[in-house]
Amino acid sequence: MFKPFIFLLSAATLGLGSAALAHVTLEQPQAETGAYTKATLRVGHGCDGLPTAVLRAEVPDGFQGAKPMPKPGWTLAVQRAKLAKPYDNHGKLVTEDVSVVTWTATARETYLGDDQYDEFVLRGKAPETAGPLWFKVTQLCKDADKTGQNAWVEVPASGISTKGLKFPAALLNVTAPAPATPAKASEHKH
Repeated sequence: MFKPFIFLLSAATLGLGSAALAHVTLEQPQAETGAYTKATLRVGHGCDGLPTAVLRAEVPDGFQGAKPMPKPGWTLAVQRAKLAKPYDNHGKLVTEDVSVVTWTATARETYLGDDQYDEFVLRGKAPETAGPLWFKVTQLCKDADKTGQNAWVEVPASGISTKGLKFPAALLNVTAPAPATPAKASEHKH
């Protein structure tokens, strides 16, 4: 007797879950200060039914030494920019760094269909200071006679909640490491 209700509740819950996946998000939305981090951008759909042909990610200030992962069937372009605040990398002063990474499909056969999911990856070092980093991602889509775009670039005025934003940027929340817990006397130590 209650099975239809359970089915409708499950369908509603699944619907909410897929709506949450509709944005470009990071697989791991949190990193510790100073840690090397793999930023995996998850793309769950195209632009109003059109397949994705280009994905452009702006690397946030403070994310150091970004290195994108090549993707079969896609070309990779990297733009560099002068840093407002240079940093030290193993004794070498870094004055410019990766600011934009762009993946472009090499042929129509490698476009990411609107009904498909894929990931685009880059790696870098989180800043030494805790706080939000926003990856602004632009998704360009096209078909034989139409083009479209999703600009996932909206950032909240304060805090990290993206509630109410139609096209939120992908958040990497950088946090201080949890304090170490003291070892118990009964624990084996090396």
